[in-house]
Amino acid sequence: MSNIYKAFENKKAFIPFITCGDPDLETTEKCVREMVKNGASLIELGIPFSDPTAEGPVIQQANVRALSGGVTTDKIFDLVKKLRTDIDIPMVFMTYANVVFSYGAERFMENCKNTGIDGIILPDLPYEEKGEFSDICHKYGIDLISLIAPTSDDRIAMIAKEAEGFLYIVSSLGVTGTRSEITTDLDSIVEVVRANTDIKCAIGFGISTPEQAKKMADISDGAIVGSAIIKIIEKYGKDAPEKVGEYVKSITDALK
Repeated sequence: MSNIYKAFENKKAFIPFITCGDPDLETTEKCVREMVKNGASLIELGIPFSDPTAEGPVIQQANVRALSGGVTTDKIFDLVKKLRTDIDIPMVFMTYANVVFSYGAERFMENCKNTGIDGIILPDLPYEEKGEFSDICHKYGIDLISLIAPTSDDRIAMIAKEAEGFLYIVSSLGVTGTRSEITTDLDSIVEVVRANTDIKCAIGFGISTPEQAKKMADISDGAIVGSAIIKIIEKYGKDAPEKVGEYVKSITDALK
């Protein structure tokens, strides 16, 4: 069984996202440690890409800052190795198919296994084309995590049946970013997921407040937050880790 199940064991999971290398890898490392210290269940590590199509302006800018600072995929693998010396909660990468292709899919997945990455999320990989990566992922024991969007309709059951790790339910149409209100009928999506798989599901996109996170976790098995954390990092820069820790604590307290 995948290590990812630990994130959901006997609790609602809080999954924070961070763009690696924004503003530098040292700050990323400190932020991740603060997240873990304050109750994060699973960490989503973003590998920056020059054309992050699923991201709104906040995370797009984080990608630009990280790439301008000279971050590379190899440096991110080194960071994971360092984090894994004393962090054992699940960690997954969120990036784009081109990042994996250009690095070499086999070498990428082998490095994931060797450094302690449990899964990968590729938002630009359609379900119908996941075969391009799934065999290599399975070879190295890496979960290829699927996304379900409000437009997935009759594909929801199909995606759920083949899910691994956890299912990422996208709360609303459009790109990542904080939203004042989430109006999608998520209950019916989760209902179809539950009828087709025992794999846990968490909701992301648009969540920024402890109240929103609790509402989403009450519907599903957990909440995912990205842009709200990136905004803290953008505001405080190298002084962000403590603030990120406080924010993560506010969410994990709400989910208890």
